[in-house]
Amino acid sequence: MTEDRRAAARNVALYPWFRFFQNLLFWQAVWFLYFQNELSAAEAILLYALYDLATTVLEVPSGWMSDRVGRRITLILAAVFAVTASALLAFGGSFWVFLAGQVAFGASAAFSSGTDTAFLYESLEDAGRADEVEAQELRAWRFNFTALALSALIGGAVSLVSYAATFVMAGAAALVMLVIAIRFVEPGRLEHHVPQGGEWARFGALREALVNPVLLWLFALTVLMYGLSHVPFVFGQPYIQQSLASLGLEAEAPLVSGAVTTAMMLLSVAVSWAAPGIRHRIGLTAILLAAFAIQIGLAAILAATSSAFAIVFLLLRMVPNSLSAPFILARVQPELKNESRATYLSLKSLTGRIVFSASLYVATFATSAVDEMSFGELRLILLAYAGAGLIAFVALWFWARRLPLDQPARANAA
Repeated sequence: MTEDRRAAARNVALYPWFRFFQNLLFWQAVWFLYFQNELSAAEAILLYALYDLATTVLEVPSGWMSDRVGRRITLILAAVFAVTASALLAFGGSFWVFLAGQVAFGASAAFSSGTDTAFLYESLEDAGRADEVEAQELRAWRFNFTALALSALIGGAVSLVSYAATFVMAGAAALVMLVIAIRFVEPGRLEHHVPQGGEWARFGALREALVNPVLLWLFALTVLMYGLSHVPFVFGQPYIQQSLASLGLEAEAPLVSGAVTTAMMLLSVAVSWAAPGIRHRIGLTAILLAAFAIQIGLAAILAATSSAFAIVFLLLRMVPNSLSAPFILARVQPELKNESRATYLSLKSLTGRIVFSASLYVATFATSAVDEMSFGELRLILLAYAGAGLIAFVALWFWARRLPLDQPARANAA
């Protein structure tokens, strides 16, 4: 094996651990409660919307930087921003400090988005293992969810003593993520200088991807699924709090939220093992639409009742991602050219964030500016998301009937 192939193989081996420490988000089960406790429900929603806005602003520039300057340096910057964000949110106390922390988290997400999966695919190419992309994406996905499961349970317990401590722990994990990123080696094909007129070639490759009918359908689905996936993330914590209040257990909301998130992630890991078999039996189109349908159904169920029993349905939140995200990435990657890969993936994330941030901004008008969110407010918001999702599902189903989604992707790397 050549030195370049050994370096690429080391990238592939380290990559899941990068994702593991990136997703040790000990604050994930209590962040809304933390912000709501320090500020208000409306400001908590606004802070999440501003996080998405910061990511939106940096999505395409960070993708261009990744394509133009390199994957490794972009991932290093993502880790640096994660460390900074954790420190600001752990030790800050005002809306503006929280805002700065959210902006830093947004920058971290933007610099990682698209670059991470492009780094994996190109490392696999350099190692002569590009045909492993689906299996490696699933492997990384399992590392993601294992980290999220562990950190949710631990963070929920720690939050009973201190909300801020969960951000300190996340910052320590981000430091390890930074060390791993520094150990990465740039995929070999990115070491070449961009030829004269190379930037026009990048735009040409991007335009080609944006008019590809299969990529357009997957683009639209990803944008919609991004929003519906985050609806239970944003509103799940106040939903748990309201449901437990009816039983006189409102004070236990942080611990219950952490336990639910842990069980949710573990269920998703289990589903990811079954996902390849399901995809093989029913096909790519069917499994993706089934995943989208689960998201719509979850929003509808949560809107229908405030019973504590409905908390069980929150366990399904990440199941659709296990049934879709790795397969979407594996289908998309061979269709893209290296000179625009991260830019395209960042553009897709940018669009999803714009759409969801806009919807969150609208949602703030249905919430109290000073009090905790009521179930009546939650129901109205969740019904709106479920209704919009159902309309989109029907449109995607008709559109998919005319596309070769289940045909093997063609290799298009340059």
